Amino acid sequence: MAGNTFGTLFRLTTFGESHGPAIGGVIDGMPAGVKVELDYIQYELDRRKPGQSAITTSRKESDRLIILSGVLDQQTLGTPIGFMLHNEDQQSEDYDQLKDVYRPGHADEVWEKKFGIRDHRGGGRSSARETAARVAGGAFAKVLLAKSGVSVNAYVHSVGKIEVPSSYDELDLAATEESMVRCPHSPTSERMIAAIESARDEGDSLGGTIICVCKGLPAGLGEPVFDKLHAVLAHAVLSINATQGFELLHGFDSTKTKGSENNLRNTGVSGGISTGDDLVFRVAFKPVSTIRKKQMARTTSGENVELEAAGRHDPCVLPRAVPIVEAMAALVLADMQLLHKR
Repeated sequence: MAGNTFGTLFRLTTFGESHGPAIGGVIDGMPAGVKVELDYIQYELDRRKPGQSAITTSRKESDRLIILSGVLDQQTLGTPIGFMLHNEDQQSEDYDQLKDVYRPGHADEVWEKKFGIRDHRGGGRSSARETAARVAGGAFAKVLLAKSGVSVNAYVHSVGKIEVPSSYDELDLAATEESMVRCPHSPTSERMIAAIESARDEGDSLGGTIICVCKGLPAGLGEPVFDKLHAVLAHAVLSINATQGFELLHGFDSTKTKGSENNLRNTGVSGGISTGDDLVFRVAFKPVSTIRKKQMARTTSGENVELEAAGRHDPCVLPRAVPIVEAMAALVLADMQLLHKR
C-alpha cells in the first residue's frame, strides 16, 4: 500500500490501524542536535486525543508517546525518529454489525474495492485515529521551525452557520486553547458549543472551517512549478480525514473582486513562493459521517438496509482537528525550509 509517507527531505511515515495494538510513525530528515522537550510533543498529542471534553468522542486514549529511536537525552541524533502510541480503549464489538455493511459517507466500500479487503473495526487505517501519528510528527516539525522563528497556529473559524466575525489579525490566538471548541472569539465559541451539543443530542453532527496562520516565514519557500508552497499545503491538509476544501486567505472571495482590488491583497504567497508575510489558509471539514440517526446503507451483497450506527464518535471534528491542521502545515514548512537550504 503506497501513500503512507509525506515529505521530501523532512519525511513522516505512519503505521497502524484504529483497532490494532498501536499506531506510530518514523520521521526522517530531522537534523541532529535539536533540543526536543518531549513534554511538548505530548502536549500536542493531548490536544488531539479523544475524550478531552464534553463535545468530543467518549473513547479514552492516553496517547502516551513512546520514543523508539532517534532521540537521546532530549536531543535529536540525526537518525530516524521512531515512535508509537498504544491503542488502549478499542471496543471492536461495536463494529460487528458492519462486517457486511458499508457505512454511508465513509471509505468502507471504496477501500474494499481497491484492496479486496477492509478492516471494518472503525475503518482500520482510514480512521482518523491515524492522525495522532501526524500530530506527533508535526510537533517535531514545529520544534524545528521554532528555531528560525516560524510559528503555526490554527483555530476554529466556523461551525455550521456560526462564524467568527473578526479577521485573524484582530484575534488573540493565544486564547484558542481556553475554548472547548478551540475558537478564540469567546461569544462565538459559546454559540458553537451550544450548536454542537444540540447536534449531538439529536444524534447528528456538524461541519465547519479551520483557519491556520503561519508567521515568521522567510521569503523564498516553495518549489515551482509543481511543488508550489500553497499547492503542497493543499495536498497536506486535504489528506486529513473529512476535509472538503482548501483556500488561501480571500481565496474564493477573490473571484468576486476586480484585479485592481485583489492585487492589493497579501496572501503570503506569490507565484508559489513565500513572500515573508503571514501565510493564512482555511480548510473546510464536512459533518462527521457516523451519526446515531438512522440512515440508509448498502450491504456487501448490494442490498439497501437501515443502519443505526453504534460506537463512539465526535459530533463535530473541528475542535480536535485544529492540532492536525497545524501538524500538516508544520510538516510542509519544515520540509520546504530544508529544501530551501539545500
